[in-house]
Amino acid sequence: MAKAKPVLIQALRNAARKLQDSQNYQWGHMGSCNCGYLVQEITKLSKADIHEYAMRTRGGDWSEQALDFCPTSGYLMDQVISYMLEAGMDLVDFKHLERLSDKEVLMRLPVEERNLRYNFKEDVVKYMHVWAGLLEERIVAEISLRDIQKVPEEKMEERL
Repeated sequence: MAKAKPVLIQALRNAARKLQDSQNYQWGHMGSCNCGYLVQEITKLSKADIHEYAMRTRGGDWSEQALDFCPTSGYLMDQVISYMLEAGMDLVDFKHLERLSDKEVLMRLPVEERNLRYNFKEDVVKYMHVWAGLLEERIVAEISLRDIQKVPEEKMEERL
């Protein structure tokens, strides 16, 4: 599963919000699908550019693109995937997001809500929010009070 990074968590939440508000969801379009919305948030590429890069390279859905990923290929799609990996995603996350299938994410939903439809906008939005929450909890669990440096009192007074 993805590394818990603030940039990925925020991108998931932004993508979910934009997807919820959008009339342009297309599961079969590389820039307007489940992964496409998240990729738009992280890379700031347009849905048209994302789709063009995917079709120019080798075609296939996000799962297939991730399977064929080569960081040194020079293909624009592989550069896109590299940005996503830097943001915290793992290659298997592309498959899980496209199919809404990560068991850790699904287990956080009530039993009656776990049969998500991968090409249904509302289910994608729900999945993204739950995934972001899971990643955020991981970050919080890693923080210790010892990690927070005490501000010297004289500096605190200067702030007031």
